[in-house]
Amino acid sequence: MDMTPERLDLCERIIGAARAMNASGLNQGTSGNISARWGDGLLITPSGIPYDQLGARDIVGVDWDGNVDGAHKPSSEWRIHRDILYARPETGAVVHAHPIYATAFAINRTPLPAVHYMVAAGGGSTIPVADYATFGTPELSDNVLAALSGRTCCLMANHGLVATGSNVAKALWLAEEVEALAHQYATALQVGTPVVLSDAEIDRVLEKMKDYGPRGSGET
Repeated sequence: MDMTPERLDLCERIIGAARAMNASGLNQGTSGNISARWGDGLLITPSGIPYDQLGARDIVGVDWDGNVDGAHKPSSEWRIHRDILYARPETGAVVHAHPIYATAFAINRTPLPAVHYMVAAGGGSTIPVADYATFGTPELSDNVLAALSGRTCCLMANHGLVATGSNVAKALWLAEEVEALAHQYATALQVGTPVVLSDAEIDRVLEKMKDYGPRGSGET
């Protein structure tokens, strides 16, 4: 494994985001995974190793053909990460997690509607739900790619969520936004009948939100 300073830095960013993901409650245990574009492939969290035990050399390299560079197996969902990054050159990182509220709607196979303008952070007027397939399969990856058409994030039926970004910090930020939206929507359903914003309003918000997201992370 060629651990250049640049690769070391990116591995540390992935580990930091994975630990932050669990500390915030966005994920539990090792069920989630994070990847970032690297050379002709990606770097991704390994399968089954607690995040607080990870070191830079535990992060696994995977090329576009699925060849592994590292001492561990990549996450079982590496295909989702590989296929998204390969299909979307503008995407630099992918976060997959199992947050409580977003996953609850995924279990019900219910998209998140535009009950708050921040739904536009996902690229449109809804956060869609990818069709179900067994975890770790090419079918699941295909379903996620289909749901991501015109979007930067989606729910995964009976599973969790996927969020993308130009870098690790932005992908994690978007995952957190999706979970916040799901929490707000679940609460609104308990207290009344949520009012959904019009497509025209979301179009206006999308225009205003170009380049919106976290800054000052030190990432490009």
